[in-house]
Amino acid sequence: MRRLGSIRSYAKHLRIDGVKDTIAVASGKGGVGKSTTAVNLAVALARKCQLKVGLLDADVYGPSIPTMMNINTKPEVTHDKKMIPIENYGIKCMSIGLLVEKDAPIVWRGPMVSNALEKMTRGVDWGNLDILVMDMPPGTGDVQIAMSQNLQLSGALIVSTPQDVALMDARRGVKMFNKVDVPILGIVENMSCFKCPHCGEPSYIFGKGGTQRTASEMGLELLGKIPLEVEIREACDQGHPIVLAAPDSVVSRAYGEVAEKLAQKLKEQQFQPEIIL
Repeated sequence: MRRLGSIRSYAKHLRIDGVKDTIAVASGKGGVGKSTTAVNLAVALARKCQLKVGLLDADVYGPSIPTMMNINTKPEVTHDKKMIPIENYGIKCMSIGLLVEKDAPIVWRGPMVSNALEKMTRGVDWGNLDILVMDMPPGTGDVQIAMSQNLQLSGALIVSTPQDVALMDARRGVKMFNKVDVPILGIVENMSCFKCPHCGEPSYIFGKGGTQRTASEMGLELLGKIPLEVEIREACDQGHPIVLAAPDSVVSRAYGEVAEKLAQKLKEQQFQPEIIL
């Protein structure tokens, strides 16, 4: 028998200094728009929810946050040897992409990756943050498990397309976080549909209803559906997140609603009573 409050107390030493909540934006596989979701949610949490937000690019093998957030400056170091995150759009950012040469392949083995991630979490002077959004590497391997165990995560957000193949991997991601006692905050359906720019009719390129069905079967909440639009890709490539480039668009409103739900879930989580497990 274990008391939830005792588990939380025991894990406090795993928290990153100055960071109130740390959430993992994860997916069971690559190519579902996880990094795009992480970037736009981070900006929406700062702008719409008025929170102090950091963004950690933990996708070591494919860092894309520098491009999406339009940052390319190497971080400076404090007197106590901590890196100072690069800030843009009101978000404090850190990425391995800021520390290596552009386009350089990262061919590190597990221990080197773990060491790099340790430096990009506790080796960074984040200051005081309400929330640190972590863009996790895709998959459910050693790196993901180690990060989940070595950090006190407030929860994980699973990103998936409605496609059956993607949802199978999303289920694996949920089960991995369950095994390491990380709460699942919900699922976001990305690329939910494509609206024809001429007639406005939606096309469900990756299927329809699969994410809602999966969420219901696993007892999770579907926090939002993000449509597939050219403007999202263009904004990412230009380093100007869509929630800033087109704040009144359908997509930006969808990201904003997910951000509000996430903020509310984290707030409720802080006031959960101690229960016996």
